[in-house]
Amino acid sequence: MKSVGDGTRALNFFIDTILVTILAIVLFKWYNFYVMYWRYTPFHFGWFFFPVLFTYYFLFELFFLKTPGKWLTYSRVVAKNGKRPNWYMIGFRSLLRLTLIDLFFSPFLGGPLHDFASATTVVQDPAK
Repeated sequence: MKSVGDGTRALNFFIDTILVTILAIVLFKWYNFYVMYWRYTPFHFGWFFFPVLFTYYFLFELFFLKTPGKWLTYSRVVAKNGKRPNWYMIGFRSLLRLTLIDLFFSPFLGGPLHDFASATTVVQDPAK
């Protein structure tokens, strides 16, 4: 079980953020159709982005232990003991991603806050 480096984590973040943004934009535009023609209450883009971000990470990591970004970099999420993380560990991990200070803990904790607080880590996925 070998942990991935900062470059791999940055690439995972970049790929997943692009996908989350695209999904949130599609939902935002779809909802704005109803705002325009059916007079629904308008919401700011953040009301779409953050729930999509949480749902994206929670569902992908819960069912597959990896997101599309992690698929491309051959990495996956595991508990600190090397086993599959519990659903509440993944939920807490996904919830902590919503905080703005998550990445600023890397110099102090050796990784982002969502890894430290949820007792998970990202490791290389063995080639199959």
